[in-house]
Amino acid sequence: MQTLGRLKESPSQTAGPYVHIGCVPNFSGIPGVYPEDLGTSLCTKDAKGTHITVKGTVYDGTGTALKDALIEVWQADANGIYSAGDPRGPADPNFTGWGRSPGDYDTGEWVFDTVKPGRVPMHDGRLMAPHISLWVVARGINLGLQTRMYFPDEEAANAEDPILARIEHKNRVPTLIAKAEGDGIYRFDIRLQGDDETIFFDV
Repeated sequence: MQTLGRLKESPSQTAGPYVHIGCVPNFSGIPGVYPEDLGTSLCTKDAKGTHITVKGTVYDGTGTALKDALIEVWQADANGIYSAGDPRGPADPNFTGWGRSPGDYDTGEWVFDTVKPGRVPMHDGRLMAPHISLWVVARGINLGLQTRMYFPDEEAANAEDPILARIEHKNRVPTLIAKAEGDGIYRFDIRLQGDDETIFFDV
């Protein structure tokens, strides 16, 4: 009888340090791959709209900051138009709408300088409130986590937002609302587990 030399299943692998080496090599201390890590800048100083800073930290279930998280953001420009193409017209040429930021190795804090997005219409014409989509990867996360950040000074728009309206447990909606920290500065901390666990989307 012939025996089959079956191989054992390989262990699963999370993002580990490799996501930083591949995505933000300059940040990781590997210069020369790119002149600047991709996604470092979402806009130039000439971008239209209100220029803002968004920052935050990813926390695990014990409240400990993850110091190896990597965040990517995707958002519309100040007129609610995405740079990937929109039938309503071209996006601001000084605005890419996409960014990538690793967490600081000492504090875990990530930062984006961008513009406040406008309202984006859904396919049925209803307007979404101004928001920024975020993708989170880190050691221990097998699949990137998707979430959204809404603005605390957009109460009327948030109340009309079709996505927020679909959240059954309304007491969890605040986990998607940033906190204002001074003029044009917003903090959006992401909590992976616990009482204030951020809402994540299955997309």
